[in-house]
Amino acid sequence: MIKNSTLIIGLFLTASVAFAQNKDIAKVNLPQEKAIKDTLKNKVDGHYFFDIIADNDATGVKNQNRTGTCWSFSSLSFFESEIMRMSGKEVELAPMYIVRNAYLGKAENYLRMYGNFNFGPGGAFHDIPWVIERFGIVPTSAYKGLEYGEENHNHKEMNGMLTEMVKVLAKKPQGKKLTPSWKKAYMGVVDAYLGELPDNTEDFEFEADGKKYTPKSYAKHLGLDMSDYVSLTSYTHHPFYSSYIIEVPDNWALRSSYNLPLDELMTVMEEALKNGYTFAWGADVSEKGFSYKNGLAIVPEDEKTIKVKGKDNKNFSDAGAEKIANCFDEPVKEKEITQEMRQIGFDNQTTTDDHGMHVTGLVKDQKGTKYFIVKNSWGTKYNDLDGYFYASFPYVKYKTMNIQIHKDAIPANLKKKLGIK
Repeated sequence: MIKNSTLIIGLFLTASVAFAQNKDIAKVNLPQEKAIKDTLKNKVDGHYFFDIIADNDATGVKNQNRTGTCWSFSSLSFFESEIMRMSGKEVELAPMYIVRNAYLGKAENYLRMYGNFNFGPGGAFHDIPWVIERFGIVPTSAYKGLEYGEENHNHKEMNGMLTEMVKVLAKKPQGKKLTPSWKKAYMGVVDAYLGELPDNTEDFEFEADGKKYTPKSYAKHLGLDMSDYVSLTSYTHHPFYSSYIIEVPDNWALRSSYNLPLDELMTVMEEALKNGYTFAWGADVSEKGFSYKNGLAIVPEDEKTIKVKGKDNKNFSDAGAEKIANCFDEPVKEKEITQEMRQIGFDNQTTTDDHGMHVTGLVKDQKGTKYFIVKNSWGTKYNDLDGYFYASFPYVKYKTMNIQIHKDAIPANLKKKLGIK
């Protein structure tokens, strides 16, 4: 949610201006002049000016830091907004509780596939329902996932150990079978870094709001029904209005998404936000036009003008390469995105399943182009927008992998086409 945030920048009429800046806010200060209006900008010195179309509630921006767990942070941010939408309560759910339990499922599937499967820190929005259905959910106060002497999340050491363990296990070195001890040994590593839990998570009791809960009773208390949530996508290599398993490595749980034509997927997203819903957004953020530092994700007609310094973090867990171009300073014409372009990008793997985020609202710039308000999980220090950025409609059309959304946010005619009750 961007209401009353440091994104608001007052514009004033005068012949001279003085900029007052600090790390949180930028104002154009003109004494003895009245403000024309309050507006939003993409950065302190930017000339993108936005008007709000829709702005929905969200909790504070978190920091996944040096982990590949955007899928957990973004999806739980979405569910936190869902709880606010349904009950008005603000809660902070534990991303590392989800990560901890998902690691068991990842190892099981990897070994069931004899090691011919993806294994790593990445995941998908499906993972959160997969965990909550089996293990419930807890607040961050009950499970922080920081047992290794650091204040911020960093899974490099743990991921390296777990990857080598499952590779060894896949070879079945102790005869032609896995011993019954492998899960205990494997989860022992996970728990050493993230925090030990009872074998039966229903034996895990914690306090929240002055009451005692187990993970499953807490999930019930929050009013979250995982059957209410669906994944939507738009690609032509499967029939529209059907469901299929998106062929990306991080979809280890092998859960399905409903397939819609591109224009209808965009309609779902826009109308949902106008009606008070938010959604989790999975997308490619390796494009030249994605610049978190500049507060924008765009698809300029001429991307050759963008100069790139440095490179992106492979887990997309920070602001990445520095990108310099006038297209990040003021609006430019963007490419016209078609269904065919999306499919080509997926098939030639220039569109990849990079990053999970949370979309909370809509804005429109001074030229009429619409943008989604996107909440990220890279903390608040890497740009001028307190951890948010704006993704243009062309960018979202082009680079969306899938979204996770409440089924009631889907227009009735499209629900009927998809066979969603």
